Amino acid sequence: MQEVTVGAANQPVSVSFVPTNVLGQEVVVSASRVSEKIMETPVSIERVSPAVIRNAPAANYYDIVSNLKGVDVTTSSLTFRTPTTRGFGGSGNVRFNQLVDGMDNQAPGLNFSVGAIVGLNELDVDNMELLSGASSALYGPGGMNGTLLISSKNPFKYQGLSLIIKTGLMHADGSERSPSPYYNWAVRWGKKISDKFAFKITSELIQAKDWIGMDTRNFDRANGKLIPGNRANSPGYDGVNVYGDETVQDLSPILQKMIAAGQIPPFLSNYIDSIVRYPNKVSRTGYSEQELMDPNTVNFKVGASFNYKITNNTEAILSGYWGTGNTIYTGASRYSIKDFKMGQYKFEMKNKVWNARVYTTQENAGQSFNLAATTQNYNELWKPSTTWYPQYITTYLSGLMSGQVDSAAHARARIVADQGRPALGSPQFKDMYNKVRRIPVPKGGGLLDRSDLWGIDGSYNLSEYTKSFADVIVGGNWRKYLLDSDSTLFPDPVDKPIGITEFGAYVQITKELNSWLKLSASGRYDKNENFKGRFTPRITAVIKAKENNNFRLSYQTAYRFPSTQQQWIDLDLFSYKLIGGNKSFVSKYHFDTNPAYYRDSLQNGVVKQWDYPLQKPESLTSFEVGYRGLLLDQKLMIDAYGYWGFYQDFTGRISVIQSKSGSGIPDLNTDQVYSVPINYHDNINTNGFGIGVDYRLPRNFSVSANFSSDNLDVPAGLTANFNTPKYRLNLGVANSSFGKDKRAGFAINYRWQDGFYFEGDLANGDLPAFQTLDAQVSYKFPKTKSILKLGATNLLNEYYYNAIGNSYVGGLYYISFGYNLY
Repeated sequence: MQEVTVGAANQPVSVSFVPTNVLGQEVVVSASRVSEKIMETPVSIERVSPAVIRNAPAANYYDIVSNLKGVDVTTSSLTFRTPTTRGFGGSGNVRFNQLVDGMDNQAPGLNFSVGAIVGLNELDVDNMELLSGASSALYGPGGMNGTLLISSKNPFKYQGLSLIIKTGLMHADGSERSPSPYYNWAVRWGKKISDKFAFKITSELIQAKDWIGMDTRNFDRANGKLIPGNRANSPGYDGVNVYGDETVQDLSPILQKMIAAGQIPPFLSNYIDSIVRYPNKVSRTGYSEQELMDPNTVNFKVGASFNYKITNNTEAILSGYWGTGNTIYTGASRYSIKDFKMGQYKFEMKNKVWNARVYTTQENAGQSFNLAATTQNYNELWKPSTTWYPQYITTYLSGLMSGQVDSAAHARARIVADQGRPALGSPQFKDMYNKVRRIPVPKGGGLLDRSDLWGIDGSYNLSEYTKSFADVIVGGNWRKYLLDSDSTLFPDPVDKPIGITEFGAYVQITKELNSWLKLSASGRYDKNENFKGRFTPRITAVIKAKENNNFRLSYQTAYRFPSTQQQWIDLDLFSYKLIGGNKSFVSKYHFDTNPAYYRDSLQNGVVKQWDYPLQKPESLTSFEVGYRGLLLDQKLMIDAYGYWGFYQDFTGRISVIQSKSGSGIPDLNTDQVYSVPINYHDNINTNGFGIGVDYRLPRNFSVSANFSSDNLDVPAGLTANFNTPKYRLNLGVANSSFGKDKRAGFAINYRWQDGFYFEGDLANGDLPAFQTLDAQVSYKFPKTKSILKLGATNLLNEYYYNAIGNSYVGGLYYISFGYNLY
């Protein structure tokens, strides 16, 4: 509490808010959909406040999430980060919900959340709340591994002009590319016109040369593992971040056709056995990501909100966020998301006891393209494989005849077959490559996607009518997806998008039985037009051991319907087709009359037919125990949890192969391969724990630490894509105001995570452990309401990558000027 002495009635009074340093008093909404102290929440939750964002040693507020307890963030590029909790990490995680002002931030066609590309800028973030683990009972399908809710600042409360100007340096050591500048400018203007009406306008621009994938290790796609070899010593080399070399053919069947056509000179016949008798796979010559990827990352976004108070308790909000830019995404391949555009627009009515909103997401993939498909088709354009491989074979046999060793004969054959290859960076190369990337797959690499999402949701707190019995909240939602790709990403006819409708409803009942026990129970029912309805219950208990010391117990369930791509994707990736689980694909690809077979079984000499099983939603049952308490005169806060998760009908992918002739057992080398979704019947179980401590020292200093672990229990040989370190550690020390006049500030965060085996759609392999150190120092200028900050992420510039095929992330060093930050 502050006391201000007033000497006279006409004396102007100036009062400034002084931030407190009290632990555990934050109010959160996401845990139960009602306001409650974070100390009393029934489930694990983390909160990021504006004060934390201001003082964080992070270039972007999304970076802060990675330092929260139990959180992993997969970094595909500078502006594409995907958080998750409790396992199953990866780019574009469909098991983790991200909501911005209540709107699902997922791109409806591309199936990844774009919060860092389209959404709020740093100046407009009021808070972030992260629910770990299962959260479907209150927030609907998809929240199996957590839900992140990001809320913006209300213009009635936050007014005036605010801005941040950041400039910095990336690629400092020149190992990826020459050192290059980093720019990030953001502005927000909020204005209260009257007691009834207020508005805000926001904008942000990020420009830099992005991180790139540098993994040139050899990958065996047929067996899904990294193997020895490089372009110099392996004719069939297929580098992880090398593109175009996915075109691999066995020389034997090509040679046999050449012999039958009389294309092999008789004097080479003595050397034919060296090819015909044994598999002799050779790949086309590829290009590295560094050679192909446009390094310029640009992200521009704007937002606006118009707020009108109908009554003191009811507010109408019309708002929108729109963004465009370039980034890089890792899926079954690396994708250059170029000139991507997406807008989210909503109209909402908010009351103290109810709310209702209608919103839409409008997506446009722009000039996005698949690097592998583009480069493979580019190779076919400058010289078709039907020409390249015969030239290779003839030169290879001639080399053997002249006495060359096998490796030298292969090297010479590649040089001859590559004759006529446009020089990298030449006008001919640029013209041809740009032409191919604009042609939609499968003939080129371009992605056409203009999918939409329309949603309606609302809730009502009935407690004023039911308080004699319990607190009751009810709510519901409706969604309509319209998948529009002109038959390039989905099998949608031109101008006839594929529609998918979902709806759901929930009820939550909370009862405080006495001063030390509070129980809650909730249930949710959801229906997708392509699947049976699902009911998900949740039961929680909060036990108050003493003041500010609470234990929590929860039984939670979660589920998710297969994503739009898992249902409907129909993408030709040149060497295989990526298709969904919708039954329409059975007739489209004639699986009923020309069956497909499990590829891994054929590789082991076992013929096993794939019976295109019915696709199901996957579900999770989770149990959690936790404790949150204040100790040592409320200077120390401890938060700990343990959980056990049990997945049913877990969704993965397998490869099947089908004969191109229309019948018979397919050939592993020449016939059509499909990647199809599958529900595993085996039990997939997870468990883990986490503990975090925050301690407030004298003079506004604070230290924090958290340690967490996640574990997977699956049958041997099952690929679950858990993609999570067993252990991770975060340490932090900070002070937002110290020194003379308390103008100085600093923050240091250290993170370490364990190495693990990564399983992905692009490639599998071991990821090494890595550590990062982030730091910032700042100085405030109260008279001008400004702050100067000098900071760095990955200060030691130790390059790391957290998924096979992802960008190698180095240090980012910046200086920023902020005005009117609140």
